[in-house]
Amino acid sequence: MRALSLLAALLMSATANAQPARITLGTATPGGGFPAYGAAFVAAVKAQDPALEIEAVNTKGSTENVPRLEAGTLDIALVQGEVAHEALEGIGRPAARGLTVIVAMYPTAGMFVVRGDSPYRSIADLKGQKIAWGAAGSGLVILGRYVMDGLGLDATRDFQPIYLEKAGDGPAMVADGRAAALWGGGAGWPGFKAVMGAGGRFIAPDKEEIARILAKHKFLKPLTQPAGSFPGQSEAIASVGSWSFVMARPGFDQAIAFRLAKALHAAEKKATPPLAETTAANTVAGVAQQDLIHPGVRAYYKQAGLVR
Repeated sequence: MRALSLLAALLMSATANAQPARITLGTATPGGGFPAYGAAFVAAVKAQDPALEIEAVNTKGSTENVPRLEAGTLDIALVQGEVAHEALEGIGRPAARGLTVIVAMYPTAGMFVVRGDSPYRSIADLKGQKIAWGAAGSGLVILGRYVMDGLGLDATRDFQPIYLEKAGDGPAMVADGRAAALWGGGAGWPGFKAVMGAGGRFIAPDKEEIARILAKHKFLKPLTQPAGSFPGQSEAIASVGSWSFVMARPGFDQAIAFRLAKALHAAEKKATPPLAETTAANTVAGVAQQDLIHPGVRAYYKQAGLVR
């Protein structure tokens, strides 16, 4: 703790006359939620710390972002909660070492959206139908697999899966009938906005299904999409999901991490919708192991009196 206090003092001094710095931010395919979030993230940081230059880079999504962070070809990147979980726990791959969290982005409550005139009313109704699960490298695809597995279903075998080249392609497929439903999640997610704006309707797990999913996959969380999150959504929708994070590569500079945390905390006072839940409080609450938060970020939180 004393070392962290000393680090905070040093970083405060270092940031008093912040030097120009350039970092890369990995997002995802055009038309999805991550690029929209990335643009808001860059704008918010730039407004508070103009000397920090952040280059947003389109990628295939979370499943590309994690190995690129490990390889050091991205400085920071947006990572879906399920992908972060698998990387850190070594599920289906060697456990990641040295990755840290800069900030919690937002919770992603997974659900389907269909056309308003669709005959489908439940997840069971969608079995055997063409489902646009998202871009192949997206963490939303992995969330979908976990949710379906919790219900005893296989996202690939029990449905006719469609994996998109670009996340933005999904709404048109629902609109013209090439897909019965689009899977997705996250506050302000563009795919949901497009389909709901044309009179769409959501399909989410019911209460019993939520209990089954959470019983099998305990790392998932019960989440609620507040009413009014999307056009025509008059009621809150209960589902399951996880928090997504902005993560940093191993060895990411502590002074820059401190500056990012400071800028983002200042931006909380006038956050735009994509960043509404990107807060220091949500980061501290949403990260199960506090040592996963980057030490430069923790130093700022301590200096700001946000943690002890």
